[in-house]
Amino acid sequence: MLLVEDDELMRRSFTVALERYGYEMRAAADGLAGLELFREESFDLLVLDVMLPGLDGIGLCRRIRETSLVPVLMMSARGDGLDVVAGLEAGADDYVVKPVDTYVLVARIRSLLRRATYAPAPDPGPGEDVLVFGELSIDTAGMEVSLAGRPVALTPTELKLLLEFAARPGVVLERHTLLRDVWEYGWDGDSRVVDLCVQRLRRKLGRDRIETVRGFGYKFRR
Repeated sequence: MLLVEDDELMRRSFTVALERYGYEMRAAADGLAGLELFREESFDLLVLDVMLPGLDGIGLCRRIRETSLVPVLMMSARGDGLDVVAGLEAGADDYVVKPVDTYVLVARIRSLLRRATYAPAPDPGPGEDVLVFGELSIDTAGMEVSLAGRPVALTPTELKLLLEFAARPGVVLERHTLLRDVWEYGWDGDSRVVDLCVQRLRRKLGRDRIETVRGFGYKFRR
């Protein structure tokens, strides 16, 4: 796992704590050093602070998303939502607001890693591993998505969210339901992660594929 955090005390503290949970850690103190490490080595997950010298965490996330779908967890010292929205729009999968307890950070990391290694697919029936919605095809066995015959690159979180929608086309799914099933949050989860992930799916799959049902949530078109 790669941690990019400019505060030396926090960087050391998180590194030691996460190593105690069994994670193999590498750390960098600024965005450019983090980008260099990312390009040199392979990581299962990245934890990026937003406020970094040189290349900030949001810019770093954008650079990473140019070539990789690795899970990204953003850390923000601000709770006003600006960093949260910017980080999620840049392609991050989730976020935490500092100061954050280690057990909360580990819970978010575990959730992201579960999404990256296994995405629960709907049961399409025997011999029907491909779900087709117009030009959109979802291979639930190979975990591959294509639109008009062209492959669509999705992050693990985007794929899991799409599978939740595809399992219940035409059914309105409330935000708290998606927070529970995709992000594994309780009732206190931030619904902005759902809204912004839906926006990213719309950009990749077409704006009309997922309908907003005001006051309730979202509905996947059949």
